[in-house]
Amino acid sequence: MMSIVEHVVLFKIKENTTQSEIDSMVDRVNSLVSLKETLHLNMLPLVSIQSSSSLSSSNFTHILHIRFSSKEDLHAYAVHPTHLEVIKVNSPLVADTMALDWVTEVHGNDLVLPYGSAVRVVFFKLKEGLGEQVKDEVLKGISGIRHENAVQFTCGENFSPGRAKGFSIATLSVFTGLNELKEVDCDEEFKKYDMNDKIKENLDTILVLDFVANGQTAS
Repeated sequence: MMSIVEHVVLFKIKENTTQSEIDSMVDRVNSLVSLKETLHLNMLPLVSIQSSSSLSSSNFTHILHIRFSSKEDLHAYAVHPTHLEVIKVNSPLVADTMALDWVTEVHGNDLVLPYGSAVRVVFFKLKEGLGEQVKDEVLKGISGIRHENAVQFTCGENFSPGRAKGFSIATLSVFTGLNELKEVDCDEEFKKYDMNDKIKENLDTILVLDFVANGQTAS
């Protein structure tokens, strides 16, 4: 097993953006896979998005998933001139963003998500005013719940609160394909966490995001 950083960014593209502009934006972001700091990078449209709360933002259209070896590599990527130029060019097309980062562990041969694999990212927002012990218990409870047909699972506490909109825990589950993912209904996703009273009583919102990986990796 090796320690990595999961970096997930959600984008809401402006409604008047043309498909050609969207495609160019996605291509620009995916070109960042060439930066030496990235272990794996995918910028893709979301297949689906669902929230347990109607008040939660659920209007994002695209997701960026990157893996780094360390927080230092994430920081180096964040301030890299090529990355900053991509942000500058894409900025006029973006209405909103949201991002979470967490430290986790994966097997070395699982770093790159295979082409066509389906991925479910779940963000958790906890109720306000919880003590650190309760937060730790919720994180432990969530980290112990893995889909039976998931071939890979990561979980962690967000360490970059600035763009997280109050969400503080994230999981990422990888399935061999979209059919396997579709067997896990979103309603069942919400019910799954309800089964654990310690989790249920301290959760404010669950945001469930699905996408299909294209297998990009640094050359």
